[in-house]
Formats: sequence, structure tokens, C-alpha cells
Amino acid sequence: MADKTDDIEMRLLLEAIYHQYHYDFRGYSVASVKRRLSQARERFGCHTFSQLQDRVLHDPAVLPELISFLTVQVSELFRDPTYFRGLRELVVPHLKTYPSLKVWVAGCSAGEEVYSLAILFREEGLEDRTIFYGTDINPDALKKAEAGVYELERIPFFTENHRRAGGKSSLSDYYTAAYGAAVFDKSLRKRAVFSDHSLVTDAVFAEVQLVSCRNVLIYFDRDLQDRAVGLFKDALTRKGFLGLGAKESLRFSRHADAFSEFARDERIYQKRGGP
Repeated sequence: MADKTDDIEMRLLLEAIYHQYHYDFRGYSVASVKRRLSQARERFGCHTFSQLQDRVLHDPAVLPELISFLTVQVSELFRDPTYFRGLRELVVPHLKTYPSLKVWVAGCSAGEEVYSLAILFREEGLEDRTIFYGTDINPDALKKAEAGVYELERIPFFTENHRRAGGKSSLSDYYTAAYGAAVFDKSLRKRAVFSDHSLVTDAVFAEVQLVSCRNVLIYFDRDLQDRAVGLFKDALTRKGFLGLGAKESLRFSRHADAFSEFARDERIYQKRGGP
């Protein structure tokens, strides 16, 4: 009975967030969103989701922190190095045939993947002809992405990932260490645009040659996954590339036929040709 009441209150809370603030988490995986809302409920000292709903409806200052609970902010530079090695060795030769490029990192969190791609594209001679779009719904994460400042203690992991991803230079060439933080070179974000965009409610905003959206779809239910993949399909040019997370696949998507497996192990897909 308690679980059923919890579920009812959680659905009402998600409806309240949507109608009051237009953040739509109603299509997220129930288990995942319940786990994170339970953590938020504890953080705000509420005994029930209804109490949390009351807090968020009557105190707008609660919302930003609640959004941080609902949007997973776990990433690192060159996370899953074999994915970036796959992009470097298999996808980049195709991208080099384009006179100009647009890359969309959907669900960019604090920008680690955008910086990873900017570094990779610089090393491969593509940076100057590329615009990088990093989008997320979390305003705090976007501010961190704009700043490009990361904890110094994370740098050893970033450095090892960069090496394993086939890095052609030293990662230290791209940041300055000061006051316990690593500040990444501003030149890396001169061609990056960080912007608010929701895969749940917003439409395609640009035509791109590469979409990288990793470890985001796993938090969506099937309908929402289909919506997001449909956006990627519509955004990609013919023969454009889509990169997903290690535990994600297009296998059960209604848009699967629009793509071919390009690098199966690295979860890189290519949009098929045709009209």
C-alpha cells in the first residue's frame, strides 16, 4: 500500500513540476526517477513526495537543486576511451570529406564530452571547420560547461582516458592548473555553443554530421527514447553518425531501420542514405 501511495504522489509531483516550471520528467524511467526523487526527498527533509511537491510549488528556489537530482551529472573527459578511439579512427576519415561540420552533444552535462571532442577534432585538424553544440536542461551544468573548470584531482583520469583514446599530444597542453582546479583553454570553446534544450519537449535546431548522446537514453522510457532518437535522425545529414552509450542500443527503437551499425562495439551508428 505504501509503495502504491508513493507512486501516486510521485506522478503528481512530476505533473506539478511540468505544469509549474515546464520541466517534463514524466517520460523518464520510473525506477530511475523514483530513486533520485527519494534522494531529493531526504535531502529536503520531506517525509513524502507530497511534502516535496508542496516545497517545489511554493518555493522556486528549491527547483534548481531538485533539477540537479533529476538530471544525472556523471561524466569525464574521454569517458569510455574506446568510443573516442572509434570516432578518431573510423568516423573522422569520413568527417574530413566535409567542408564544414556541426556536432551535437545532447545531454552534455558539465561539458566534459564537448571538450573531449574539441580536443580530438583539434588533433585531427577538424576544429576550425566545426561548430559544437552542447545542450542540456540543467542550467547549473551549462554554466560549468561554459566555464570549463574541473577539479584538479580528476585530471589523472582524464589524462589516462585521453591517452587510451589515441591522443596525439599531452592533455596538459589544453589546461592550466591553478588553485586546485584545471582551467581548460578558452580557445577550445570558441567554436562551442552551450544551450538549453530538452529532448522531451524541444525540436531539432540544426542539421549536424555527428550526434553524441551517451548515457542519457537509459534514463528514458521507451516512448521517450523513440522521441529522442527521432530527433537525432531528423538532425543528422545523410550518412551522418550517431554515438550512444555503452549500455544503449537502437535495437528496439522504431527508428532502428533508419540507421546501420557502423562500429557495433562502440555503439556508433550511421544514418542510412536515401530520401
